[in-house]
Amino acid sequence: MREFFEISDRFIEAADANELLYEPLDGGVTFRRTRRYEVEFDGDKPAMEAFIKKTLLDEISQEFHEGEDMALDGFSFVLEYGMRPGALDLEKEAILNYYRGTEKPGFELKDLKIRQQLYVFDAKAVHSDRFIRDICNGAIHNWSVIQGANEDV
Repeated sequence: MREFFEISDRFIEAADANELLYEPLDGGVTFRRTRRYEVEFDGDKPAMEAFIKKTLLDEISQEFHEGEDMALDGFSFVLEYGMRPGALDLEKEAILNYYRGTEKPGFELKDLKIRQQLYVFDAKAVHSDRFIRDICNGAIHNWSVIQGANEDV
């Protein structure tokens, strides 16, 4: 089975996108960042969800979204990026090590993919290539761009 979980900060508002880029933008472009986890597993789904929440979620300061739909709305585009297979991913390794040390987790964790979701807002005149160029490193990252509704970026 495969499940998707996205975790966002509850109290952090959209910030100025210029802090992500080498060359500033005009026009008030903002962003929010989330983490998206794709979990492939066999076994008890409630046990797997409990593990994910216990391991990855701070229930006070973060929001938990389950499913394939995007966690946020109103975006111009989302730059989704993560580590290429074979690249060192310390967060993934820490989660897998914790799982291996869990006695009787109730499910078998077959695969875990972690992606950064960079939601960009109010970017009508800005192309996503600017963000890819300044944020992603082709040697270690793979990425995709998800267009917002009625946006041509």
